[in-house]
Amino acid sequence: MRVRLSKSFSFEAAHRLPRFPDGHKCRRLHGHSFHVDVAAEGLVSEDTGYLMDFGEIKKAIAPVEEKLDHRCLNEIEGLENPKAQMLSRWIRDRVSGRIPCLFEIRVKETCTSECVYRGEA
Repeated sequence: MRVRLSKSFSFEAAHRLPRFPDGHKCRRLHGHSFHVDVAAEGLVSEDTGYLMDFGEIKKAIAPVEEKLDHRCLNEIEGLENPKAQMLSRWIRDRVSGRIPCLFEIRVKETCTSECVYRGEA
């Protein structure tokens, strides 16, 4: 049986988007309540009856959540241009070794705007 599991976390952070045109409102420092879904996909083990424990996913994403929460994202190495696209890749790079069956990272920066990243093609 093939399944996809998803574990979510949220964090509050500020950022500015330095590559946007002068005068664009997002070049100014502003904040979001980010919501992130981390999904794993694979076959359920015949021995255990599950793909992986949700607690394993939670443990894998905890250091990432701690690094991002209540921060200015531009000040974090690798997030100098912290668009949702860059943030989703940054998160994936940090959890992929901890979640062997990682499928996708979904970053919502507003309730109507999100980015889904599944890795490089």
